Amino acid sequence: MNYQHLLVSTSGPITTLTLNRPEKRNALAMPVMLELTQALRAVAQSDALGVILAANGPVFSAGHNFGDMAGATLAQARELFAVCTEMMDAIQAMPQPVIAKVHALATAAGCQLVASCDLAIAADTAGFAIPGGKGGLFCHTPLVALARNIGRKRALEMALTGDVIDAATAASWGLINRAVPADQLDAATLDLINRATRGSALSKAMGKQGFYQQVGLPQDQAYALACELMATAAMTPDAQEGIAAFLQKRPAQYTQGPSGQGA
Repeated sequence: MNYQHLLVSTSGPITTLTLNRPEKRNALAMPVMLELTQALRAVAQSDALGVILAANGPVFSAGHNFGDMAGATLAQARELFAVCTEMMDAIQAMPQPVIAKVHALATAAGCQLVASCDLAIAADTAGFAIPGGKGGLFCHTPLVALARNIGRKRALEMALTGDVIDAATAASWGLINRAVPADQLDAATLDLINRATRGSALSKAMGKQGFYQQVGLPQDQAYALACELMATAAMTPDAQEGIAAFLQKRPAQYTQGPSGQGA
């Protein structure tokens, strides 16, 4: 499929989606969000085992395109943020692990995009901000994703001050998994996504969905959901193969793809 604002490439079991509007600082204009949502859903149905979300140019993503909001009606503004939410949700709805490879500044909805990915590695020269607190439009929707990564006090510090935090701080706060020297970013990203896609793809897909279902629940409800998921998962062919392989001291031979189809 041809995209106007994205590059899509596949190397072995890993598919890379690259934001490719460097002249616009990879702003998440409406056409970009629609394309990225479409691409994410296409990859979700593919044989890919993992996804890298990257960007070209001097900025990872500057967030929403203000041109989409200038003079917009309330209905148009609602549609814009609904499309954005749909794109963020598509990342967490797909069965494959998604890792953000952040080489540069990610702000506002661009920072939200990183926070919405399952994993993230950043160059130590990258930065992160939700700068609405410095201006006239507070970053309400980015704050949803940030608060689920870094907690209330740190999320509100970012939202109220609008200040940029560096990659080392982002790692210590839990927004990203780690910060690495810029010349090691590609290797570190590949290393983590390869390790995150080992084993049964079906088991991992069920695990990802179960995580997002339970993580916001009270503990008793989370355990009730997780117990049912684990009991159901134990009945799958891949689970039984993994158990048999362990008991028989042999390598496991998994047959299920991330969507539950034969690999």
